[in-house]
Amino acid sequence: MAGSELTLGKTIAKARRRKGWPQRDLAAMIDRSESWVSQVERDVIPVNSLDALRQISDALDVPLFDLLAVAPSGPAPTSTRRRPTSARVDRNLGPEEGDDPVRRRELLAAAAVVFTTPLAGASPAEASTLAPLEDHLLYGTSAVSKRGEVSPAGVAAEVRASREEFRAARYDTLARNLPGRIAQAQGLEPAELSATAVADLYNIATRLCIKLGEDGLVAITADRALTSARIGGDALTTAEAHRMVSSAWRRQGHLARATDIAVRAAQDVRADRSTPEAARLSAGVSLLATAAYTAAKMGDRPTAHGLIGEAAEAAEIGRTSPEARTDTGTQQVLLHQLSVHYLLGDAGQAIDLARTINPAALPTAERQGRFFTDVARCFDQWGKPEQCYRALLAAERAAPQEIRRGSVKNLASGLLRHDRTLPGVRAFAGRAGVAVN
Repeated sequence: MAGSELTLGKTIAKARRRKGWPQRDLAAMIDRSESWVSQVERDVIPVNSLDALRQISDALDVPLFDLLAVAPSGPAPTSTRRRPTSARVDRNLGPEEGDDPVRRRELLAAAAVVFTTPLAGASPAEASTLAPLEDHLLYGTSAVSKRGEVSPAGVAAEVRASREEFRAARYDTLARNLPGRIAQAQGLEPAELSATAVADLYNIATRLCIKLGEDGLVAITADRALTSARIGGDALTTAEAHRMVSSAWRRQGHLARATDIAVRAAQDVRADRSTPEAARLSAGVSLLATAAYTAAKMGDRPTAHGLIGEAAEAAEIGRTSPEARTDTGTQQVLLHQLSVHYLLGDAGQAIDLARTINPAALPTAERQGRFFTDVARCFDQWGKPEQCYRALLAAERAAPQEIRRGSVKNLASGLLRHDRTLPGVRAFAGRAGVAVN
């Protein structure tokens, strides 16, 4: 009978129903959106990632061999590609003033490689470690020598240096430096000034832990950031701490609560009249974009699109403020919108949006690496391993340490299935930290 053959989607749906789960429960178990699960079960999109198949296998207690036996081996069917939802953010951005023209050409060339040209090699990635930060969190500051002058100017310089190291994707350097900088900030007087600086550093530490997939440390650093921010009383630092707490809740699977935290914090910071309007607007944009991302992980399409649209409008009105605690603006909204499309299972729409983004206009190596990594995830979801691999190589060129992220390792593991057709993929997987036999 037509349509009666066993497919991956039908196998997953049958196993899920046998457990008595709705699609949202399986989505939560494997950290995907309900929409993604629905499309997989209807065989609208393929699952070409071995890591994703392992997750499904573990969650549903289905032997991995059974899933591989019915998983599609060829490319995904071409999906209908629509224009991006938000017209306000669907545009090319020009380069930042004063940026390096050679660097800009390299990034534009990388984008061309992702979408059009044959594969090329990549440079080796550096490893990073959170051991010094973990020791500081567990054993206090007694084992950490305080560096430099403990003065407001000296501590402020250390906070700025930490932000710059994160923006430059120098994660190993940042991990080594953070414990001493936190210890230095803790010795500052008065107490309120010290608490704000400590909170700023713990916010940066949380972003670093998220980047490196250390969820246990994420919860600790986010809690310490918020506790210190409340003592310091700075509205912008507190808003960023709430964003980190929202991220921590999201990574623990409490998606509705995480969305509420970010939305409420956005309302609070925008209502605060003690800080410059541009800075309040920037903080609100970051929080709304984070909330949209979390709503998309829930599969809540209306809320996700509504929040990212609100963030886009605010980004159009305001400009990045020098007082802002995190990078913001239209570029950030574009990146979050790309992630929203991916999480909702709209890979074609995500790629359409990615083609409108000028990577040279993204102001930091961290954002550039994140952009190409997100593009790779979208191509993986779309069942296009060659384009996925190209994007990962571009991410490595933009920010070598970016490929140590868990999401990149998962993609690299899946790409090993195509070893014979993707030159250098085994070497790349090894650089990303995947154990290659």
